[in-house]
Amino acid sequence: MKYLLPLSLGLLLASCKPQAPETNTEKAPVEVEVTTPAVDLVESVVRINSTSQSWNAAQPWEKNPPQEIRSLGAIVAPNQVLTTGEMVADATYLELELPDGSRTAEAKIVAVDYEANLALLTVKSDEQREDFFANTRPLPIADKPAIGDSMQIFQVEDNGTTLLTFGTLQSVEVLNSFLPNQSFLTYLVKASMQSAASSFSLPVLKDNALAGILLSYDSDDQISDVLSIDVISHFLESAKGETYAGFPSLGISVTRTEDPSFRDFLKLTAEQGGLYISNVRIGGAADLAGIKKGDVLLAAAGFPIDRRGYYQHPQYGPVFWGHLVRGEKSTGDEINLSILREGQPMEISAILTREEPQDHLVPDYQFDRPPNFLVKGGLVFQELTRPVLEAFGKDWTSRAPLNLLDAYENPEKYENNTKRVIFLSGSIPTPATVGYESLRNLIVKKVNGIEIDSMKTLIEAFDKPNADNLHSIEFLEENFTAYLDETISTNVDGILLQRGLTRLSRAE
Repeated sequence: MKYLLPLSLGLLLASCKPQAPETNTEKAPVEVEVTTPAVDLVESVVRINSTSQSWNAAQPWEKNPPQEIRSLGAIVAPNQVLTTGEMVADATYLELELPDGSRTAEAKIVAVDYEANLALLTVKSDEQREDFFANTRPLPIADKPAIGDSMQIFQVEDNGTTLLTFGTLQSVEVLNSFLPNQSFLTYLVKASMQSAASSFSLPVLKDNALAGILLSYDSDDQISDVLSIDVISHFLESAKGETYAGFPSLGISVTRTEDPSFRDFLKLTAEQGGLYISNVRIGGAADLAGIKKGDVLLAAAGFPIDRRGYYQHPQYGPVFWGHLVRGEKSTGDEINLSILREGQPMEISAILTREEPQDHLVPDYQFDRPPNFLVKGGLVFQELTRPVLEAFGKDWTSRAPLNLLDAYENPEKYENNTKRVIFLSGSIPTPATVGYESLRNLIVKKVNGIEIDSMKTLIEAFDKPNADNLHSIEFLEENFTAYLDETISTNVDGILLQRGLTRLSRAE
């Protein structure tokens, strides 16, 4: 997991932003100021101390070294603190601390949404909870700001000094702040941040009410990415239920329709906007509603979508269309879609569903649970996930093996035959793997004649060697088959455990 730098070192600006619509409007220079806020704001925030430890993508039986991060959370309800999902991801210990350091308490998660990058915490102990939050005051939730409104970023230094940095809401975009392919409504606030108070994230206010959470800061451009109160309010409302429903998804991939030849092919008129639907996820909301690859999405929830993917928000102006699904709607809501199919207009209603990472052939993320794997005789088998692909380095999209990238980018080619992509990630040199030391990154098709669709079926298949006490392992690539001696590999497994391997398999 990639963490942002502390504010004292300059936070990086979030990437992967949709291209904003062109405008000729020139913005006037923004003046910023820093003041000492009213003391009672301190009663509405707490420090959050997190120790996290992720799993090693290359050696899934062990964890990476622990990391410690700190943030300033906002008290948003009696005994409840709002922070980012990134703060609690793979956390082994969470602690709440009053700004003056007078009280600390172990925390627990009430609700978390890693896609929206939000988490709600409280004190873990029922006996300590009321005492810890005594004399605190929840922040009210601000109304939606308008472009040009003044906003304030609240900081508390280590010595207890409070700072309120004034800035201006410059624009609104739909961005991803933490996870890939997960974009939410974000404010871009122009403000000159102070470097004295280090924190992983900070509350952002409007008229002493919570208006957002600072996610990152670009010290060169003096722009802060602030998760909007629209998304925060949606999260807090959903978190009130016994089961957190989360943010919904339509389950489609789209392409812009700016090219004139492409538009002619799609039979779009000059007045129509529209997005070409390039992929429909099997079992997703769009698929269940009858949306097909090749359709053109013209409007959603009554809002026309232009050829670049933007609609006109009544308050924020041009906003990327994904907010109509992920920001304006909840899981289980119905959304009306206007589409063009082979030149013919159609109206379709879809019931929005929540997509969990395990719903995907290759999950985009995996927090708070260990990865599945199997070590057999020295051969290491893993489930393919995006974190595994990212372990190939910064340029993993070009450096990772093509067959694994293909499974990630084109899951529809594999989904009919498997629940998970199981692959041989490497080989530990042992007496059982002689001749196979160089084998790696091969997708497993069958073991002992059994089709492999998950780590569970792989482990079960290795319990059934053939009559010669051999295991046959068939790979998808070039119909290659490897053989493993059961007696030798079982002896090797025992030696690996004696030499420090904590376990040989996991299938949860």
